[in-house]
Amino acid sequence: MSTPAASARARVIAQLAATIVLAGALVAGLLLPFVGGTGVVARNSASLLDALPVELTDEAPAGNTRVLAADGTLITHFYKDNRTPVAADQIAEVMKQALVDIEDTRFYEHNGLDVQGTIRALVTNVAAGTVREGGSTLTQQLVKQTLLQTADTPEERQAATEESLGRKLREAQLALALEEKYSKDEILTRYLNMVYFGQGAYGIQAAAQRYFSVNAADLTLAQAAMLAGLVQSPANDDPITNPENAQVRRNQVLQRMLDLEHISEQEFTEISATPVQVAPGVAPPNGCIDASIGGFFCAYVHQYLVQTLGLSEETLDTGGLTIQTTLRPDMQAAGDQAVLNTLPMGDRLAGMYTAVEPGTGHVLAMSVNRQYGCSEAHCESVVLNTAYSQGSGSTYKVFTAAAALERGYSQYYTITTGDPYVSRVYKNGGRPYSVGNAGNYPATLDMERALYMSSNTYFLALEDALGSVEGPVRMAERMGMNFKATPADQIIAENRGSFTLGAEATSPLDLASAYSTLAANGTQCDPTPVTAVLDATGQPLTGEDGKPVVTGKTCTEAAIPPGVATTLNQMLRKDVEPGHPGQTGSRAYVPGHEIAGKTGTSQSNFSVAFVGYTPQYAASVMVLNPKENQNVGGFGGGKGATIWHDAMAPILGGQPGVPFPPADPVTQNGNTRPVPACSSVDECSAALQAAGLRSTTATVDSDQPPGAVVGTDPGAGARAVPEQVVTILVSNGARYVPAAPAPGPAPGGPPGDGGDGGNGGRGNGDGDRD
Repeated sequence: MSTPAASARARVIAQLAATIVLAGALVAGLLLPFVGGTGVVARNSASLLDALPVELTDEAPAGNTRVLAADGTLITHFYKDNRTPVAADQIAEVMKQALVDIEDTRFYEHNGLDVQGTIRALVTNVAAGTVREGGSTLTQQLVKQTLLQTADTPEERQAATEESLGRKLREAQLALALEEKYSKDEILTRYLNMVYFGQGAYGIQAAAQRYFSVNAADLTLAQAAMLAGLVQSPANDDPITNPENAQVRRNQVLQRMLDLEHISEQEFTEISATPVQVAPGVAPPNGCIDASIGGFFCAYVHQYLVQTLGLSEETLDTGGLTIQTTLRPDMQAAGDQAVLNTLPMGDRLAGMYTAVEPGTGHVLAMSVNRQYGCSEAHCESVVLNTAYSQGSGSTYKVFTAAAALERGYSQYYTITTGDPYVSRVYKNGGRPYSVGNAGNYPATLDMERALYMSSNTYFLALEDALGSVEGPVRMAERMGMNFKATPADQIIAENRGSFTLGAEATSPLDLASAYSTLAANGTQCDPTPVTAVLDATGQPLTGEDGKPVVTGKTCTEAAIPPGVATTLNQMLRKDVEPGHPGQTGSRAYVPGHEIAGKTGTSQSNFSVAFVGYTPQYAASVMVLNPKENQNVGGFGGGKGATIWHDAMAPILGGQPGVPFPPADPVTQNGNTRPVPACSSVDECSAALQAAGLRSTTATVDSDQPPGAVVGTDPGAGARAVPEQVVTILVSNGARYVPAAPAPGPAPGGPPGDGGDGGNGGRGNGDGDRD
């Protein structure tokens, strides 16, 4: 039985024989003459250059794709091979020398092929019984590594590695072509950026960081010798897992450098006697699971790049791109903390905070009380900020209010409803649709008070007045809502009266985006997390059409009438800012700032929501159980408004307040006209007709005489739309008590003084009551 050493020697002898045969084949196959001692040169170099595939004409191998926050800080990388290309002057000269000495001593003398050097290397290896020197030139190795690492199919990978004369001939031809096109320093730099050094490190910069936690420019002789020795067998000579092997191989490199008189005897002696010393660094973050901040935002970016911009996973992982995102780290950190203030990490209830910039659509932050992508109980791989699960309740009343304002209904449009209110238009199956309020509400409200007090009965009645849900649904779409769970056309076709109460599955991002249209005074911008995608050379990445894949913000000016937006902004401020009894979003208020907002609570309290905004920021909060239905507890003005406040207070607190534009008087009043004051049925009927209104009468309990007019509904001074029916309220006298007869005149006094005073007192009392 042969010994391992004998077997190894036999293999090397066989390789020597094969190389001698190959040398002859190369000369014959390429029809190239030997020229002096410099190797071989192509007779027609142009034909060889034409044969170069694009992978070999790229100036440098692509590195890791970088994902950057708005301020330029790194969020994470996307990569398949951990590689950070560096320029020639960013690689230590000793590293270049060590590699050339051990892999291709005649690198600066040959023209890509070196039969003399290959035979010499094999003779050396036969004598040593092991691999001491490389066979192929560095240029040939560069060709092989490039074709292998850029292979897209199994067939291409096999073609790059198969042991065949055809592959060797092709590599030789391409090596000659590379030498014609690039300088020696360019080829060496590309090789050092391309080759695999083990431990997942591709290229010299990644290797220097992985093994020594230094940059390639700062490598020492000992470190360079060790890395140069790794090229032939990265796993076997790994200094982390096999330090003894690594020391032997490092010393072989040092011996070769000594033989070539590139290091001194003293340097060789001092280094070779010491074990290899490593200072392992961690690999760069890879993917959104490793994101330094905003893991869910990162995952949204990845989805956006693939699904919206059409980039492939291969391009992201191997393209060496720079992705400039819109994430604001300060807002992300504030949002993260705000959610955790209310809901601990991994709680059954998920709190989602999502912020966008009005007027640009830039997504500024996405916070969840979860960690993205890991496998623990507190982890989540779904981007909940963009998921459609529960409804967001009364936040949808804004869409109905906006549709009504656009139709000419005034913010003063007044409705009196019962509780519950039974719809005249909408059905629940075969029965009329009805809703009640969550608590005690005034029967009569105008649109503004109904909005900030969040009256269910008022908004179903307002939907009745609009005649169908089409207006509110289309308004929501124009503001930026995407009804992906149930298409908008289906909601309209089914004429869902529940639309105004927010029963539809809602994305937190959609909600923030829609309200940002109000904050931008009617300009709607599609949400975007990316402002630029640059290729490996720093130029805008282009698509198949030759145009940049990122073209800028996508906005529609006056997507809704600006007057509707500015009027709603002023109305919704009353839901947040102090001094408005019945408001629901007061917990969101940050002193010194104008803030508008709206709360929402879905059916059975399965979710709560709050959307708040200033002219600079719009952000939504939704709280729900993403796995199953669960009563969240409370309303949108509780957890929702609290999280919003805690997220925005650190941001708004450091800057001056920015005011909203004033409401639009035309929109405020709409096509309404004031209800006239009157004192009799005939007078009221005539006055209402003259004002373009219709009238009807109704008797009410009153302490006025039977037949007396005690007011109107809506009341005098309120505003009503043309042809609106105004009810003249006539006393039935049920509580009327006739006044006692006036006493006779006091002796010596004028008659009638006491009666006048009594009548005046009763009149003042009626006025106060009205």
